[in-house]
Amino acid sequence: MGGMSDQTTPQDPTTQHPGPEAQSGEQIEHPGRTDDMDTQPDHGEFSYRGSGRLDGRKVLITGGDSGIGRAVAIAFAREGADIAISYLPEEEDDARETARWVHEARRTAVLLPGDIRDEAFCGELVERAVEGLGGLDVLVNNAAYQMAQPGGLADITTEQLDRVLKTNVYAMFWITRAALKHLGAGSAIINTSSIQAFDPSPGLLDYASTKAAILNFTKGLAAQLADDGIRVNAVCPGPIWTPLIPATMDAEKVDQFGADTPMGRAGQPAELAPAYVFLASQESSYVTGDRILVTGGKTA
Repeated sequence: MGGMSDQTTPQDPTTQHPGPEAQSGEQIEHPGRTDDMDTQPDHGEFSYRGSGRLDGRKVLITGGDSGIGRAVAIAFAREGADIAISYLPEEEDDARETARWVHEARRTAVLLPGDIRDEAFCGELVERAVEGLGGLDVLVNNAAYQMAQPGGLADITTEQLDRVLKTNVYAMFWITRAALKHLGAGSAIINTSSIQAFDPSPGLLDYASTKAAILNFTKGLAAQLADDGIRVNAVCPGPIWTPLIPATMDAEKVDQFGADTPMGRAGQPAELAPAYVFLASQESSYVTGDRILVTGGKTA
């Protein structure tokens, strides 16, 4: 699934990255910027080595400024792709840092700030990405919003539900619909779902529901587009250490984030990127309507 690391000897995956003790109840303000984190995630900046799997591909990544999106952008760029990055305007610093890594790989980076909860912007986003890249071959629907509510359903306001649904589901529909006219045979759509789609946390009921919807959308759209030679798949992360976590969970949850996996720790964004590379590349030419779990051993 791509060249993940420059280390040539096998490593113990349980100790390859820091455990929950490094997170120590860390808290930052939402929406969460990488520079505000005491324990910085690993996006593969110093480990991912490409081998031409995506030469010349033109890719739009939503939520590409930080976390999983940044790791995917770095890996794709090192595999030879040009990248358009969608992000909220208040995440400009993170987006520029991601673009810097793309440029270091000698690939094009197109920065596209805006709020994907707005349908008109979603259409504009795709057109600006196509204009900036000169086309579109791969769409990665990755942007997401969550806000943990320990009290469960009773504490989920209509305002929060609306934001979660529009960011995670509506925007995926709008952006994918706008992208279809630019995608041809050999193109790929990759949606970020979650282990939450199968094993929902009580405090993330609205978010978990959207992640299940994303899987259903993936399977249905894959069947719809198979005759056109366009593949649609999903990646289902487990607990991954990104700015979203300390920005949306209380200190106690952050302190134990990832501890309940068989690996005993949260995953790093860099550990997800190879799954996206595989699904975007010709190596997965017979894979559609499917999912890849990257969960540290948690099962669906």
